[in-house]
Amino acid sequence: MKKKLLNLLLMISFHFGYLEWGQNSSLFIFQVEKDIFSKAVSDWKGIIHPFIIIPFAGIILLAITLFQSVPSRKLTIAGLSCLSLLMLFIFLIGILGLNYKILLSSIPFLVIATLILINLKNKRPRKVQHS
Repeated sequence: MKKKLLNLLLMISFHFGYLEWGQNSSLFIFQVEKDIFSKAVSDWKGIIHPFIIIPFAGIILLAITLFQSVPSRKLTIAGLSCLSLLMLFIFLIGILGLNYKILLSSIPFLVIATLILINLKNKRPRKVQHS
């Protein structure tokens, strides 16, 4: 249950990543997703971009783990990696641009991702050494 909860929290925290550009333009990732899906119906070629496809694949992989009785370690790591690509980029933008809103929006994701990695490391089956 703990693994599923962490995966769910990771997905939720990802959607609250904050993006800002220009003078008065800003959106959360969940708002961007809504716009992308509404435009994909009429122009699917407009959504073919690595920063759209890779995080979307991560969301799908993590969603699959929520329906497994024991969440797959490989799917969790793959989903986490896909989402981390965008969130680490957002975190870096927040640091370089000294934008506290962007920076603070990415911290919950990074904390939960760290907890997942620690949890996966502690639960890893140990190899038996034969003497």
